[in-house]
Amino acid sequence: MNGRDLTQLPAAQAAAEIRSGVLTSEALVQACLARIAETDGTIQAWEYLDPEAALSQAREMDEIRRAGRATGPLHGVPVGLKDIVDTAHAPTAFGSPIFDGNRPAADACIVERLREAGAVILGKTRTTEFAFAHPTTTTNPWDSSRSPGGSSSGSAAAVAAGQVPLAVGTQTAGSVIRPASFCGVFGFKPTRGTISRRGVLQTSQTLDQVGVFGRTLEDVALLAEVLGSYDPSDPLSLPRPRPAMVAGVEAEPPVAPDIAWFDLAFHDRLDPDAREGYEQVIEALGPRVQRFDVAPQLSDLGQVQQTIHEYEFLQNFRELIERDQDRLSPTLRAVIERARAISQAQYEDALAVKASAETFFAEHFKDFDAILAPSATGEAPLLSAGTTGDPAFSRIWTLAGLPCVSLPILVGAQGLPIGTQLVGACELDDRLLRTASWLLKSLSENEEDI
Repeated sequence: MNGRDLTQLPAAQAAAEIRSGVLTSEALVQACLARIAETDGTIQAWEYLDPEAALSQAREMDEIRRAGRATGPLHGVPVGLKDIVDTAHAPTAFGSPIFDGNRPAADACIVERLREAGAVILGKTRTTEFAFAHPTTTTNPWDSSRSPGGSSSGSAAAVAAGQVPLAVGTQTAGSVIRPASFCGVFGFKPTRGTISRRGVLQTSQTLDQVGVFGRTLEDVALLAEVLGSYDPSDPLSLPRPRPAMVAGVEAEPPVAPDIAWFDLAFHDRLDPDAREGYEQVIEALGPRVQRFDVAPQLSDLGQVQQTIHEYEFLQNFRELIERDQDRLSPTLRAVIERARAISQAQYEDALAVKASAETFFAEHFKDFDAILAPSATGEAPLLSAGTTGDPAFSRIWTLAGLPCVSLPILVGAQGLPIGTQLVGACELDDRLLRTASWLLKSLSENEEDI
């Protein structure tokens, strides 16, 4: 392979080269496994890894191609799965010692989709305890003293470290966008209902959504497109065609997009370097961005999301909590105590506000192509802070089920990545990705201003 580093190969390019015979899946998987062996002692992105099983899958994909049989859009490309996704061939521990060695009886729907696309399931990436707040042992590839974010900690870190070109995560508050920001990769959470959640740990039936990580915008679009499907077993699954994600990235907007920026009340939580960076982005985009002073009620939507999330988490885990509370982290026990104080009436009120928010944003996107927003408060926090970061900058968009993408375009005062988030209209993910592609090109042309 002329000495090139296969671990830095974009997934879409790798898939094309494997299909054409320029590259073998086995060579790519071997390169990823070597990178993991070299770096994961520090990063600790992987909860479960079976190198021989991964290589066996890769050899099978290579044999299929050599035999002239059909190949899929991710043929031979390795993918990491957050360890809350059921896999029949590998344990799924949900980030908790309570489930050590747990073997699901069947694959999750998204695993079925990956196999159909020809992907190689490389292994299971580490997650916070039950995909909530308690940090896992994963470190940030940019600085091992810092958090990679959560709860999709291992997925973001593995992609950032070159251990795997693609990984799957989930988001209930900010668990895709924030880790993508901290780790300097692309993170994409499609419209709620685009990707089936069957076989994925349910923490909130209302808010849980599947998202993806990659090193290019095209790669996250490709993975999301592969994973998307209607699944009647998921009550939120959309029973209609999905947007063409990759075509969205490749499309040119007919006119320059109109973008909104909301000056939300909690923006005072932004670190100074992050605030400066976002201001530079707004300035570079010039008249394409319109700023809005926002009523406090919009900022209050973050609390609405938290109310729904914690109330539903308690209902979903009540039996486990009663049986194994002593084996839960102090972090999670504190969440449970807050949840116990939420009444049925408060929960129902929160659901009503959520429905109103969805209506508000549906009207808003009649005038704008996307919302520009922070992905996180700034650079990744120190591990010693005992947190995976503040999810405030994703709660509102997750509550409304909007598609979101984090673009790794800023650098903070310590030289660490800071993501910039674009948010789109429900079921217009292709338009969001088209706008994101346009934004990246526009900022590249104005690079001296950022």
